[in-house]
Amino acid sequence: MLERKQLKDRTQVTFVLPADTPPGPVSVVGDFNDWRPGTHTLVPRKDGSRAVTVALPGKSVHYFRYLATGGCWFDEEQADGHDGINSRLHT
Repeated sequence: MLERKQLKDRTQVTFVLPADTPPGPVSVVGDFNDWRPGTHTLVPRKDGSRAVTVALPGKSVHYFRYLATGGCWFDEEQADGHDGINSRLHT
């Protein structure tokens, strides 16, 4: 799930996953972090989900995927679109 908060010139995007699906550490990897795994690792929240927030420039398009333990890549179903292998996000 994606949560968005519009700010003056940027958008805070929070990437959210259930606590145990998939199990183990998960990071969001995309063009906003040079596709580096581990840069934005999801952390537990009080409600039991896991999340990480990234501030992105307003009115821009970004591509990303999730990377779970064991090299398992997967997409965000609620993304603004998909380009084949990546999820697309409009801010």
